[in-house]
Amino acid sequence: MEVVRSESGVRSEKIAAPVATVIARTKRFQVWFIRVCSSILLWTCLVQLLTVGELWHPSFMANTTVSIVKSPHHPPPRLPLRNYTSNGYLKVSCNGGLNQMRSAICDMVAVARLLNLTLVVPELDKTSFWADNRYFFCSWHAIIFFSFLQFCNINCTNSFCSTFEEIFDVKHFIDSLRDEVRIVRRLPKRFNRKYRYRVFEMPPVSWSQEKYYLQQILPLFSKRKVLHFNKTDTRLANNGISIDLQKVRCRVNFQALKFTPEIESLGYKLVRILQERGPFVALHLRYEMDMLAFSGCTHGCTKEEAKELKRLRYAYPWWREKEIVSKERRSQGLCPLTPEETALILLALGFDKDTQIYIAAGEIYGSERRLAVLRAAYPRIVRKEMLLDPGELQQFQNHSSQMAALDFMVSIASDTFIPTYYGNMAKVVEGHRRYRGFKKTILLDRKRLVELLDLHQNGTLSWNEFAVAVGSAHEKRMGQPTRRRVIADKPKEEDYFYANPQECLCEGANCDDLLGPGNSSSIR
Repeated sequence: MEVVRSESGVRSEKIAAPVATVIARTKRFQVWFIRVCSSILLWTCLVQLLTVGELWHPSFMANTTVSIVKSPHHPPPRLPLRNYTSNGYLKVSCNGGLNQMRSAICDMVAVARLLNLTLVVPELDKTSFWADNRYFFCSWHAIIFFSFLQFCNINCTNSFCSTFEEIFDVKHFIDSLRDEVRIVRRLPKRFNRKYRYRVFEMPPVSWSQEKYYLQQILPLFSKRKVLHFNKTDTRLANNGISIDLQKVRCRVNFQALKFTPEIESLGYKLVRILQERGPFVALHLRYEMDMLAFSGCTHGCTKEEAKELKRLRYAYPWWREKEIVSKERRSQGLCPLTPEETALILLALGFDKDTQIYIAAGEIYGSERRLAVLRAAYPRIVRKEMLLDPGELQQFQNHSSQMAALDFMVSIASDTFIPTYYGNMAKVVEGHRRYRGFKKTILLDRKRLVELLDLHQNGTLSWNEFAVAVGSAHEKRMGQPTRRRVIADKPKEEDYFYANPQECLCEGANCDDLLGPGNSSSIR
């Protein structure tokens, strides 16, 4: 019996040892699990605290966030916070391409300043043809898909759509305007759909004066508290606006809208590479599929290409004009110049064969086949894809707005800027170049050029006669100081504010010396 008890005791000890090990490991795992859960809980509480604090007092929490992340020894001085009683929240969704949205942001900040509103960081276009998906999905059947998304009020995925924070430095935007407008990153939670609050949406009337916003829009905030402007392009007039409000627009455009560090770093690298190779021309060659389909311009295209562009125009329902006579459009100067026409114009303007030309544009319709004549005339043609490693562009590759931001930076820095179509980018770049000392910007008179090109190509004008005529037609179209043209009751035909922001270029009597007499009109 004693032997049995002894053997039983040995067995018990052998069994107890692994059981004790398992219990010890279980306790250690429980301690580790509790620590991990506690850490997650603490970080979640911290993030929630920052979010709530931002909604309650955004400027204070912005400071706190920066100090946690960067802990600078000498933080940059901040502008004094403008204290005012906010009349409500203004939410805006900017439509169009990068530069159209840029101008709209400037306008909406000015409106928020005028009405004493709190502005929510703007939303950028996600469903129109000119949204970020265009760079990757530039085909007519893809447009049907994105049109369906827009019709159903569905945003495209973030894989192809840039937010404000992915293009512009949002903290700089908020801080640099804190003495003018209170800006928050998002609406307070009480205005969310989850709390059954429906934000009132509307498009403001185009080309509106201050009176419209003060008398018709401001009273809406007493009832609604939040308004969502779902269209923002050209919603503020070019002229007739108070000087203070015009300067707010300029301040946003030239100071507050700063690109993200990633975009700026790569943009400055592009400029540095180009400048090391010598002076360069930035050519905004707007011979792209979207522009040709939208404008109905098919000069130089094959019959198959003309049919493809027409199908694309019909596939996108928000483009109102469907049946367009290309020849008439071209004769009216409403078409972008073809690459072949551009080569002749550059030669006529005196640019020699060794001129370095940077093409600031997306994919040229017809690709290298259509660039052959231009490249033969100017072998030193480059694009960002030729100057940078593929890995450097990879993060921007499927985002047309971010790629356009790089072209924008290069165009601003170029020795000469030449747009072949006077669209939104051409206008905004022109305004920035005026702001930087009236840098040379050649604004092509396409209507006159089409006449001269046809006369030269049918043998009526010799090359010398053609070159002289082209040169004389553009003597006063080089970006010289000039007053903005005002046309009463025809705002669409006026000179665009952002192309010539004269209120930001001079003050008082100095304007007469710089721009000429007050009633003189511009050359466009």
